[in-house]
Amino acid sequence: MPLISIDAVHPTKEQKERLIAELTKTASSILGVDEKFFYVLIKENDLDNWGVGGKTLSQFLAEQKK
Repeated sequence: MPLISIDAVHPTKEQKERLIAELTKTASSILGVDEKFFYVLIKENDLDNWGVGGKTLSQFLAEQKK
């Protein structure tokens, strides 16, 4: 059974539902495997669990707003 795994920073319930539906549909079409066999895992991460340019993502984003 195919597994699709995605890391994201706190998607909303609606975003999760859309990701699951659209990723499943697209992968099913590309791989030729029925949608009912797909698993989708969404891993939620805090901004401080990501690093960009040697800084946490929250620091990086704060600097971009300046």
